[in-house]
Formats: sequence, structure tokens, C-alpha cells
Amino acid sequence: MKIRSPLEGVRVLSLAEQYPGPYATLLLADLGANVTLIERPHGGDPARNFRSLFAALNRNKRSIALDLKSPRDRDILLDMSKTTDVLIEGFRPDVMKRLGLGYSVISRQNRRLVYLSLTGFGQNGPYRRRPVHDLSCQGLSGVLFQQARTGSLEKPFQLPVADLASGTLAAFGVASALLARERTGHGCYIDLSMTDSLVSWMTTYLYAALNERPLAEVYEEEPAYGTFACADNKMITLSIAAEDHYWQALCAATGLTHLASASHQERVQHVAVYRAQLAAAIAKQRQETWANLFNAIEIPWGHVHDLKDVAVDPQLRTRELFVQLSLEKGGEWHVNQPLRFDCYETGIELPAPKLGEHTRAICPDAI
Repeated sequence: MKIRSPLEGVRVLSLAEQYPGPYATLLLADLGANVTLIERPHGGDPARNFRSLFAALNRNKRSIALDLKSPRDRDILLDMSKTTDVLIEGFRPDVMKRLGLGYSVISRQNRRLVYLSLTGFGQNGPYRRRPVHDLSCQGLSGVLFQQARTGSLEKPFQLPVADLASGTLAAFGVASALLARERTGHGCYIDLSMTDSLVSWMTTYLYAALNERPLAEVYEEEPAYGTFACADNKMITLSIAAEDHYWQALCAATGLTHLASASHQERVQHVAVYRAQLAAAIAKQRQETWANLFNAIEIPWGHVHDLKDVAVDPQLRTRELFVQLSLEKGGEWHVNQPLRFDCYETGIELPAPKLGEHTRAICPDAI
């Protein structure tokens, strides 16, 4: 059977709102899955209150409005689940069971179903019923360990890493379960926690802690690993870690030849002093000057872009990471999914749906 995209023909019902679930189904939809959002009739996904957030995460999907407190609408969802491949839900533990929509019920009528529950803390444990947002997961997982050690009250990182980590793992888990289903003939239940996902991301740090190993075996702060200001008030990143040859080339280029022979351990030991000298040297020239010089000597560096700069970066444009829908589909720009298949097509075909836009077409009995 010839298929146009990797997940063509895979039917997904999504009852997961806000960020992690929608990011998971965004990945699936961009790879060809037929994703239908099940939204509450009045208001829908709360993320709709943030237009750009919802529009970015819910392209290539359809929306139907069902009131899961209504027996009739629950029956409609049960009927739809008989022919679906994947169901993703993001309610707190036991909510779907109370609604009569838990895995044990639905799997009896569709043993091939892959059913994934995505929650803050998982289906068991003392925190399972806690409400949660991204920052809670960061704190518990150890992502903020430096703040725990120093007592620093830094501003939270803008990127919702728990949402994105769990959304990515959810899509990976679904794809894995679908592959296994081809071998076994039956689906399965997946319990995924946002917090657990970040704990997984902390694997190297936590390995050291669990085994009472020094953190230096994972990471040591280098003077040339950071962000630096140039003479024109633009910034660059330098990402030289333990590599002596990069450090030596950098010292020669910036006039810090007296530091060129410093070993990795010496650089770590004197990180603050060396970084101050490097920052002073970088501040003497414009960003473009350093860009040309660092490209010539081939050391790892980068621009520090504002959001609008990202969209016009020549590398990212060449990679076709920004796609505009046709005018009849709204004409909006979107960030393309990054996987490049040599034998499959992927892409963005539909804008985010209006609340309940496809209810009549998909399940007219709900009208």
C-alpha cells in the first residue's frame, strides 16, 4: 500500500488541552495523522483565549464540540472510539473513569486502540491529584537545581520545557505503540507524566547525583560558553566547552594570546576572570566583524536572535522551517515540522479549527 505521509490513515481523538497534548497531536498531525479535537461546547480549549498559542499548536486538526457530562455526547465519543487508532486525554487521574470513558471501557470495544493519559504527575503517587503547570514540573524534576543550591530567585525560563518534553514523548510513545500493534494486533494504555518527562531529560545530572559522582563529570562551566555583547550592542553566543583547539583559536582571534595555553581545568578554575577578559575583548568589535572572523577560524558561535530575526535567518529559511498557508486558508505563517523524509510528504494544510467547526460533518447526531 502506498502512503503519502508517514502517519497517513492514523485516526487520533484528542481530549488533551492547553499545551502538552496539543503539541503531541501537532507532531502527529504534521506527519499525516487525522487528528480530531474533542472540545467542550462553551469555550473549548482554554488555550483559545491565547490566539497565537492555539493557532500555532492546532493547525492540521479538526474540532468537534461534545459535552462529556451529557450521556448522549459520551455515547457519541464511545462510538467514535470504536474506529479510532489513538486517544489522548489530559484530565486529572480518574476523571475519564468517572465519565465511563476510561481505557478499560473503551478497549473492550476496540482492542487495537492506543490510549495515552498525559498528566502533571502520572496516575499514581502522592502528588497525582495536584493541579500543575510547567514551572511546578521544573522545580520537582531538578531542572532548577542551581537555584535550589544558591537560593537565587531568577525569572522562570520562557520556554515551557515540561510541556514540550512531555508532548514530544507522548508522540514518540504513540508511534512506538502503533509499531508494536502491527506485531501484536492489540493496542495498549500509556501513562505519561510531565514531571517524569523532565526527570528523563535530567538523566545525566541525576545519574551523577544518584551514584554520588561529581557533577563535573557531566558539566563544568567554561569561560567561552555563554552570551557576549559586541560593540554595536548586538550579541553572540560562544559555545566552546572542553576543546583546547577551539579555545586556542579563540584566544588568537581576540588578542588573548596569554590565555591560549590554559587547559580545560585551568579555565574552569579561573572561569570568572577569563570570562571577564573575553567579554572585554568581544565588546571592542561589531557583531559582523566577529561573525566573519569566527566563521573563518571555524569555532562554534552563533547570533542571538530576537524572534523576528529567527524568521529571516538564511540557514533556517534554507531548511524551509517557515510555511505560509494560502490566502483562502488564512494566509498565516507557521513553523514547519523539522523531520525531513526522502520518500514521504509532510506539511501544513489547514489552519487551527474554529470551536466545533467539524461537528456536523463528523458526528451530526451531536447537533
